Amino acid sequence: MTIVRIMAGLSLAAGLFAGSPASAQFFLKSYDFSSAAVTGVEPEMGMPMPGATPTEVRAGLVWNLRAALNVAALQCDFAPMLLTVDNYNAMLHDHTAELKSSLDTINGYFVRSAKTKAAGQSAFDRFSTRTYSAFATVAAQYGFCQTASKIGREVIFAPRGQLGDVATRYMGELRNSLIPYGEQQFPRAFYARTYLFLPDFQPDCWRKGRYNAAYCGSSAKKKRR
Repeated sequence: MTIVRIMAGLSLAAGLFAGSPASAQFFLKSYDFSSAAVTGVEPEMGMPMPGATPTEVRAGLVWNLRAALNVAALQCDFAPMLLTVDNYNAMLHDHTAELKSSLDTINGYFVRSAKTKAAGQSAFDRFSTRTYSAFATVAAQYGFCQTASKIGREVIFAPRGQLGDVATRYMGELRNSLIPYGEQQFPRAFYARTYLFLPDFQPDCWRKGRYNAAYCGSSAKKKRR
Protein backbone atom coordinates (compact mmCIF):
# COMPACT_ATOMS: atom_id res chain seq x y z
CA MET A 1 0.00 0.00 0.00
CA THR A 2 2.84 2.41 0.87
CA ILE A 3 4.59 1.70 -2.43
CA VAL A 4 1.36 2.37 -4.34
CA ARG A 5 0.92 5.71 -2.58
CA ILE A 6 4.51 6.75 -3.33
CA MET A 7 4.11 5.86 -7.01
CA ALA A 8 0.83 7.76 -7.16
CA GLY A 9 2.53 10.81 -5.64
CA LEU A 10 5.36 10.61 -8.15
CA SER A 11 2.88 10.32 -11.01
CA LEU A 12 1.01 13.42 -9.80
CA ALA A 13 4.24 15.41 -9.52
CA ALA A 14 5.31 14.30 -12.99
CA GLY A 15 1.96 15.41 -14.38
CA LEU A 16 2.29 18.87 -12.85
CA PHE A 17 5.75 19.49 -14.28
CA ALA A 18 5.33 17.76 -17.64
CA GLY A 19 3.32 20.59 -19.15
CA SER A 20 6.35 22.35 -20.62
CA PRO A 21 10.07 21.76 -21.17
CA ALA A 22 12.31 21.43 -18.12
CA SER A 23 14.32 24.45 -19.16
CA ALA A 24 13.16 27.68 -17.57
CA GLN A 25 9.99 26.45 -15.90
CA PHE A 26 9.34 29.30 -13.47
CA PHE A 27 5.73 28.30 -12.81
CA LEU A 28 3.85 25.03 -12.47
CA LYS A 29 1.75 26.29 -15.35
CA SER A 30 2.76 29.34 -17.37
CA TYR A 31 0.34 31.74 -19.01
CA ASP A 32 -0.45 31.04 -22.66
CA PHE A 33 0.83 34.07 -24.61
CA SER A 34 0.25 32.55 -28.05
CA SER A 35 -1.10 34.80 -30.77
CA ALA A 36 -2.24 34.67 -34.36
CA ALA A 37 0.28 35.58 -37.04
CA VAL A 38 0.80 39.30 -37.59
CA THR A 39 1.60 41.40 -40.64
CA GLY A 40 3.61 44.13 -38.95
CA VAL A 41 1.13 46.96 -39.55
CA GLU A 42 -0.68 46.33 -36.24
CA PRO A 43 -0.28 49.38 -33.92
CA GLU A 44 0.94 47.22 -31.03
CA MET A 45 3.69 45.61 -33.10
CA GLY A 46 6.13 48.48 -32.81
CA MET A 47 6.95 52.03 -33.82
CA PRO A 48 4.78 53.26 -36.72
CA MET A 49 6.24 53.49 -40.22
CA PRO A 50 3.73 55.59 -42.19
CA GLY A 51 3.77 54.99 -45.92
CA ALA A 52 6.07 51.96 -45.67
CA THR A 53 5.98 49.38 -48.44
CA PRO A 54 5.25 45.70 -47.61
CA THR A 55 8.99 44.99 -47.86
CA GLU A 56 9.77 47.79 -45.42
CA VAL A 57 7.05 46.62 -43.02
CA ARG A 58 8.51 43.12 -43.06
CA ALA A 59 11.98 44.54 -42.43
CA GLY A 60 10.60 46.47 -39.45
CA LEU A 61 9.10 43.28 -38.07
CA VAL A 62 12.44 41.47 -38.40
CA TRP A 63 14.16 44.37 -36.64
CA ASN A 64 11.63 44.16 -33.81
CA LEU A 65 12.39 40.46 -33.44
CA ARG A 66 16.12 41.17 -33.36
CA ALA A 67 15.61 43.87 -30.74
CA ALA A 68 13.47 41.60 -28.56
CA LEU A 69 16.00 38.77 -28.60
CA ASN A 70 18.83 41.23 -27.96
CA VAL A 71 17.03 42.60 -24.88
CA ALA A 72 16.34 39.02 -23.75
CA ALA A 73 20.03 38.15 -24.06
CA LEU A 74 20.83 41.03 -21.70
CA GLN A 75 17.87 40.77 -19.37
CA CYS A 76 17.36 37.00 -19.04
CA ASP A 77 20.88 35.76 -18.38
CA PHE A 78 19.93 35.30 -14.71
CA ALA A 79 18.59 31.93 -15.91
CA PRO A 80 21.33 30.40 -18.11
CA MET A 81 19.12 27.41 -18.98
CA LEU A 82 17.06 29.77 -21.14
CA LEU A 83 20.00 30.05 -23.57
CA THR A 84 18.89 33.55 -24.57
CA VAL A 85 22.50 34.67 -25.09
CA ASP A 86 23.37 31.60 -27.17
CA ASN A 87 20.17 31.91 -29.21
CA TYR A 88 20.83 35.57 -29.96
CA ASN A 89 24.45 34.97 -30.99
CA ALA A 90 23.37 32.04 -33.18
CA MET A 91 20.80 34.26 -34.89
CA LEU A 92 23.45 36.89 -35.65
CA HIS A 93 25.64 34.18 -37.17
CA ASP A 94 23.01 32.18 -39.09
CA HIS A 95 20.85 35.06 -40.34
CA THR A 96 23.48 37.72 -40.98
CA ALA A 97 22.40 38.43 -44.56
CA GLU A 98 18.71 38.82 -43.71
CA LEU A 99 19.44 41.05 -40.73
CA LYS A 100 21.68 43.28 -42.83
CA SER A 101 19.07 43.45 -45.58
CA SER A 102 16.42 44.44 -43.03
CA LEU A 103 18.69 47.13 -41.59
CA ASP A 104 19.39 48.57 -45.04
CA THR A 105 15.69 48.50 -45.94
CA ILE A 106 14.63 50.33 -42.77
CA ASN A 107 17.42 52.85 -43.19
CA GLY A 108 16.26 53.41 -46.74
CA TYR A 109 12.71 54.00 -45.54
CA PHE A 110 13.74 56.73 -43.10
CA VAL A 111 16.05 58.39 -45.62
CA ARG A 112 13.24 58.33 -48.18
CA SER A 113 10.71 59.71 -45.68
CA ALA A 114 12.93 62.52 -44.34
CA LYS A 115 13.95 65.77 -45.98
CA THR A 116 17.66 65.03 -45.70
CA LYS A 117 19.87 61.99 -45.22
CA ALA A 118 20.97 63.28 -41.80
CA ALA A 119 17.35 63.72 -40.71
CA GLY A 120 16.61 60.22 -41.92
CA GLN A 121 19.50 58.80 -39.90
CA SER A 122 18.28 60.63 -36.79
CA ALA A 123 14.77 59.24 -37.34
CA PHE A 124 16.16 55.73 -37.65
CA ASP A 125 18.17 56.16 -34.44
CA ARG A 126 15.01 57.19 -32.58
CA PHE A 127 13.11 54.26 -34.10
CA SER A 128 15.80 51.80 -33.04
CA THR A 129 16.12 53.20 -29.49
CA ARG A 130 12.37 53.15 -28.88
CA THR A 131 12.06 49.68 -30.37
CA TYR A 132 14.65 48.30 -27.97
CA SER A 133 13.19 50.18 -25.00
CA ALA A 134 9.75 48.75 -25.69
CA PHE A 135 10.96 45.26 -24.72
CA ALA A 136 12.46 46.23 -21.37
CA THR A 137 10.30 44.80 -18.60
CA VAL A 138 10.53 44.10 -14.88
CA ALA A 139 7.05 43.01 -13.80
CA ALA A 140 6.70 40.59 -16.73
CA GLN A 141 10.31 39.40 -16.80
CA TYR A 142 9.64 35.68 -16.25
CA GLY A 143 7.00 35.44 -18.95
CA PHE A 144 9.01 37.49 -21.42
CA CYS A 145 12.19 35.52 -20.82
CA GLN A 146 10.45 32.16 -21.24
CA THR A 147 8.79 33.32 -24.43
CA ALA A 148 11.99 34.82 -25.85
CA SER A 149 13.79 31.55 -25.13
CA LYS A 150 11.15 29.56 -27.00
CA ILE A 151 11.15 31.91 -29.99
CA GLY A 152 14.95 32.04 -30.00
CA ARG A 153 14.94 28.29 -30.63
CA GLU A 154 12.52 28.78 -33.51
CA VAL A 155 14.88 31.37 -34.97
CA ILE A 156 18.01 29.24 -34.90
CA PHE A 157 16.22 26.29 -36.51
CA ALA A 158 14.64 28.45 -39.22
CA PRO A 159 16.26 28.14 -42.67
CA ARG A 160 18.28 31.14 -43.79
CA GLY A 161 16.11 33.71 -45.48
CA GLN A 162 13.04 32.84 -43.40
CA LEU A 163 13.64 35.01 -40.35
CA GLY A 164 10.77 37.22 -41.50
CA ASP A 165 8.43 34.22 -41.40
CA VAL A 166 9.41 33.56 -37.78
CA ALA A 167 8.76 37.21 -36.93
CA THR A 168 5.34 37.03 -38.60
CA ARG A 169 4.36 33.93 -36.61
CA TYR A 170 5.71 34.89 -33.20
CA MET A 171 5.95 38.66 -32.74
CA GLY A 172 2.39 38.76 -31.42
CA GLU A 173 3.34 36.21 -28.78
CA LEU A 174 6.45 38.17 -27.83
CA ARG A 175 4.42 41.36 -27.42
CA ASN A 176 1.82 39.53 -25.33
CA SER A 177 4.54 38.26 -23.01
CA LEU A 178 5.25 41.84 -21.91
CA ILE A 179 1.98 41.76 -19.93
CA PRO A 180 2.58 40.50 -16.36
CA TYR A 181 1.00 37.15 -15.49
CA GLY A 182 1.91 34.71 -12.77
CA GLU A 183 1.12 31.16 -11.73
CA GLN A 184 -1.81 29.69 -13.69
CA GLN A 185 -2.13 26.22 -12.14
CA PHE A 186 -2.89 27.52 -8.65
CA PRO A 187 -3.20 31.29 -9.15
CA ARG A 188 -4.29 32.03 -5.58
CA ALA A 189 -2.09 29.57 -3.73
CA PHE A 190 1.23 31.40 -3.84
CA TYR A 191 0.17 34.82 -2.64
CA ALA A 192 0.27 35.51 1.09
CA ARG A 193 -2.37 37.89 2.35
CA THR A 194 -1.08 41.00 4.02
CA TYR A 195 -3.23 42.95 6.42
CA LEU A 196 -2.62 46.54 7.44
CA PHE A 197 -3.13 46.94 11.20
CA LEU A 198 -4.60 50.25 12.30
CA PRO A 199 -4.98 50.92 16.04
CA ASP A 200 -8.22 52.03 17.67
CA PHE A 201 -8.14 55.82 17.85
CA GLN A 202 -10.61 56.11 20.72
CA PRO A 203 -9.11 58.33 23.51
CA ASP A 204 -9.42 55.55 26.08
CA CYS A 205 -7.03 53.37 24.04
CA TRP A 206 -4.10 55.74 24.54
CA ARG A 207 -2.02 56.33 27.67
CA LYS A 208 0.54 59.17 27.66
CA GLY A 209 0.64 59.20 23.86
CA ARG A 210 1.15 55.44 23.52
CA TYR A 211 -1.31 52.83 22.31
CA ASN A 212 -2.61 50.62 25.15
CA ALA A 213 -2.86 47.16 23.58
CA ALA A 214 -3.76 45.61 26.93
CA TYR A 215 -6.99 47.62 26.97
CA CYS A 216 -7.81 48.02 23.27
CA GLY A 217 -6.14 45.04 21.62
CA SER A 218 -8.24 42.38 19.88
CA SER A 219 -8.08 40.02 22.87
CA ALA A 220 -9.09 42.81 25.25
CA LYS A 221 -12.07 43.73 23.08
CA LYS A 222 -13.24 40.12 23.06
CA LYS A 223 -13.13 40.08 26.89
CA ARG A 224 -15.19 43.29 27.08
CA ARG A 225 -17.84 41.77 24.85
